[in-house]
Amino acid sequence: MNASSKLKVNDKQDFGILIVVEGIDGSGKSTQIHLLDRWLRSKGHNVFFTEWNSSDSVKEITSKGKKKAMLTPTTFSLLHATDFADRYERNIYPLLRAGYIVLADRYTYTALARDIVRGCDKKWVENIYNYAIKPDIIFYYKVPTETAVNRIISGRPKLKYYEAGMDLKLSKDEHESYRIFQGMIIDQYELMINSENFTVIDGTMDIEEQQDIARKYVLEILESKRLLK
Repeated sequence: MNASSKLKVNDKQDFGILIVVEGIDGSGKSTQIHLLDRWLRSKGHNVFFTEWNSSDSVKEITSKGKKKAMLTPTTFSLLHATDFADRYERNIYPLLRAGYIVLADRYTYTALARDIVRGCDKKWVENIYNYAIKPDIIFYYKVPTETAVNRIISGRPKLKYYEAGMDLKLSKDEHESYRIFQGMIIDQYELMINSENFTVIDGTMDIEEQQDIARKYVLEILESKRLLK
């Protein structure tokens, strides 16, 4: 990948705004960022939305590897890194340069949390993503493990192999494996709250209350960049 050679991490002149949401599955982060998306567009802002593992160039390869359940932690990590790099170079970075507000449902912090849980070295993972620009704000939707797990399981009786963390041999029961896996990911997120300057939002609050808090922070960023409309 040649991104690191031509993209400057701290080159933010004339940039738009990068807003990221993080949290485990079932934390409510996707609902919140979609609400932010609609709100910002209604205000007349140029907005681009991107989500984890969605590159058309990589998605099919990743899907095939997951179906065969043959991905090692390193291969799994590199596939997602390739997906991110493709979206970053094609969309995220160019649109930020063009002054867009880019909304990302998961960013490099998802990779860091999941890959470390799967046994990858932290420094190795950080180096893979060291070209990626830092977000203007990272909303971390914090919820108890059981709350998030129950939200997911109630609407999805059958979990996917890697989704449930079955590759880690945590439990023979997929639901129990999923609970343990999500708890381990939360532990990694908790370690990043201060070091990565997460803005923590209680994901158990009413959806409207969470959205009001997020909008307040976003308005402050818009005002600081003189982008209020």
